[in-house]
Order: sequence, then structure tokens, then C-alpha cells
Amino acid sequence: MRLHRLTVTAFGPFAGSETVDFDALAAGGLFLLRGATGAGKTSVLDAVCFALYGETPGARRANRLRSDHADPKRLTSVELELTLGGRRLQITRLPEQRRPKKVGTGTTVERAQTLLREWVPDTGDGTPGWRGLSKSHQEAGEEIHRLIGMNREQFCQVVLLPQGDFARFLKADSEERGKLLRRLFDTERFQHVEAWLAEQRRGQEAAVQAGRRRLRDLASKAEQAAGPGAEPAAGWVPAEEDDAGLAAGALGWAAVLRSGAAEQLTVAEAALAGAEAAQRAAQEHHEGAEELAGRQRRHREALGLAEWLAGFEPAAAADRQRLAAAQEACARGSSDTSIR
Repeated sequence: MRLHRLTVTAFGPFAGSETVDFDALAAGGLFLLRGATGAGKTSVLDAVCFALYGETPGARRANRLRSDHADPKRLTSVELELTLGGRRLQITRLPEQRRPKKVGTGTTVERAQTLLREWVPDTGDGTPGWRGLSKSHQEAGEEIHRLIGMNREQFCQVVLLPQGDFARFLKADSEERGKLLRRLFDTERFQHVEAWLAEQRRGQEAAVQAGRRRLRDLASKAEQAAGPGAEPAAGWVPAEEDDAGLAAGALGWAAVLRSGAAEQLTVAEAALAGAEAAQRAAQEHHEGAEELAGRQRRHREALGLAEWLAGFEPAAAADRQRLAAAQEACARGSSDTSIR
């Protein structure tokens, strides 16, 4: 933001119209506003703030800005030319004020007015000049707020330091400076952030403590599950506050347990494979023995049957002889009958 020209009329201690050419003042770099008390230094800054935001710093009200020495017919107004965001703007504001009636006697209320214009290279007829942007208080305020990036309170705290506060700041001790800075720059939100961060830190510390206790519990359960002979080496558990050492020690001991368990698993798998092979061989031997026993049983049964059958052989031979004799007798009888 760069100020170019400020014109005040019937404003504060200025009964007429006064113009401050900031371009001329800033031609040599920095410039200083100085003068006796009541000369109007603060009123110049008030006028800048009033032009930008329609309000003045602090608790002073806009309808108290009118000069008590001004001609009643002269209206209080502030006109400010400045550059914001690379745009040359002109802001004209008139506060709500009383003026003499144009017809008759007495006074009437002149409503507040706002005019926002921008300098453009072509106003429509090929010539440069001021082009009106808005006569709305709200629209002009929103556009200025967007370009400046600060509201009135922030602008007054950061840009327009209240009179006397800077001197008190230089002379104050650290605690008073902190209070003054908090009041000037509205650091309450930073205090909220600090409190939130502190709460997060406490929560994380509690989580770390809970994790440390759980890690120790898991290590104890692992020791119980590992059984005798798997006790950790003395001193593997570091001090309570040494989180890195605690995790490293637990992981190291867990690696030892895992390696031992892997070796035991390899041995057990080899023993299991040998037992399965022996079981298969025994099964095959058992099946062969059962088959041999079956064959021997069937052989004994066949021998017994053969011996039993052999006991019937004499009777069978006699029966065969009688059958042959009978057949022969039958044959002779048939021959005799045929002859007759």
C-alpha cells in the first residue's frame, strides 16, 4: 500500500480543506509527522483510517470527527488517493452529519456517503481518468479489505500504533512489553494456539507413557511365553525415560527370541519329518505283515479242506465202483431186451 494524497475538509482540527501530498513527503525516503500537541498529527492518521474503513482507530465515533470551527455549510469529508495491489484508487467518504436545511431554517441529517473510484487509462472516450467503481459502503469496504488483507482492528494494531504506546513499549520491562504487545497486536489467537499445542504435547506425552507401559507389558508376556531359559540379558531394559533405548532393547531381545524360536521350529520340523517317515515305513511293514498273515491263514484253511476231502476218498472210490457196476449192469440189460 502506498499513499499519494489526502484531502480533509472540516475534519478534526481542520476547519477548511487541507491537503497532504505524501508523494512529495516520501520523495526522499522516510518522512516524519511532528508538531505540537493538538496540531493535528493524529487527525491525519485518523483521516487515513476513516477513508479506508469508514471508522477511526480507538473508541472515537465518526460523527465526532467534524471540526467545531468549520462553516456549518461546509460538509466534513475525507478524500484519499492511494495504490493498492497495483491499482490507483481514490476513496471519498463523508460521515453522517447535520447540515443547515437548504430551504427554511434548522438542520437536517446528511447521510454517510462513500465513493470508490479507480484511475484507468481509458474512461470510455479514449482519455485517462477516474472511473467509478462503487457508491456502496459494503462493496467499497469489501474491495478495500480484499486488497489490504487486514480489517480495521488489524490495520490499527499493525500499521497505526496508538500514540504513546511505542514510548511505553521502549521503557517497559519484559512482562509489561509482553502485555503491551498482546494488546497492540491481538495475540490472543496465538495464546490459543500455544494452549492447543501444550494440550497436544500433554496428550502425546500421555500416549508415549501408555505405549511405554504397553511395551513393557508385552515384553513381560513374551518372557513368560518363551518359557525357562529365555530370560532377557540383565540390563536390557533401559531407564524409564529412555524411550529409544527401551524400544531398541525390546526389539533386540524380541529378535533373539525370534531367532531361537526359528531354530527350534527348524529342529521340530526335521523331527516331525523323520517321525512321519518312520510312521510311513511302519505302516507299510504293518500292511505287509497283515497281507502275509492273510495268505498264511488261507493256506492253512486250504490244507485243512484238502485233508478233509482226502478223508472222503475211500468212500468215494467205492461209490465210483458201485456206480460203474450199476452202469455196466444197466448196459447189459438194455442189450438183452433188444435181442428178444
